[in-house]
Amino acid sequence: MELINVLIADDQTLMREGLKTIIDLEDDMNVTGLAKNGKEVLDQIPCLLPHVILMDIQMPIMNGIECLKVVKRIYPHINVLMLTTFEDDDYIIESLVGGANGFLLKDLNYDQLIYSIRQSVDGQMLIPNSIAVKLAKQLSKYNELTEVDLQIEKLKKEGLHFSERERQIASLLAQGLTNKKIAEKLYITEGTVKNYISEIYSKIGIRDRMQASTYLRELGIND
Repeated sequence: MELINVLIADDQTLMREGLKTIIDLEDDMNVTGLAKNGKEVLDQIPCLLPHVILMDIQMPIMNGIECLKVVKRIYPHINVLMLTTFEDDDYIIESLVGGANGFLLKDLNYDQLIYSIRQSVDGQMLIPNSIAVKLAKQLSKYNELTEVDLQIEKLKKEGLHFSERERQIASLLAQGLTNKKIAEKLYITEGTVKNYISEIYSKIGIRDRMQASTYLRELGIND
């Protein structure tokens, strides 16, 4: 039976030693090295030749994502599982782009840890349900931003046909002023402002005030 060589990278001593203790209990696994940062990982790989690296995302000197990218470029056959917490949401997509083979939550239990390592060696992508949900939300936000960018480019290309008063109100809307403040600034009633804003919404194809303000700023109408 071929041993699964594991390298553990985490800047917390208790986490490193705890994972090592658990993994070394398995007959088919062997922790060949421990590292406190990404630089130590890269220094140890040539000698240890790990099959799997358990890589903390946030580490000093060289963080997990920076190290991941180097590992995957030089040693694409090594499986890298990112050790993450719920505070690491922003790094999920970047880790996947960098070539991560999966994610392990730091509060996972013994059985999940061992099962995940074996699944990784078998070629499985490991994404816990809680992380999958967060990933889906991030991708959704990315798609929304893409749609916003496309809409802005379309409006820039086609041009917006605002009257002078509409442009004045659109500019103040983009600056974040309330209807009352806009009315005071232009010496008109709030009802009139509301009617103009409805017309502006119709022309830019959006009904949410915050999003409309963002659109208008991107279009340069807040000058």
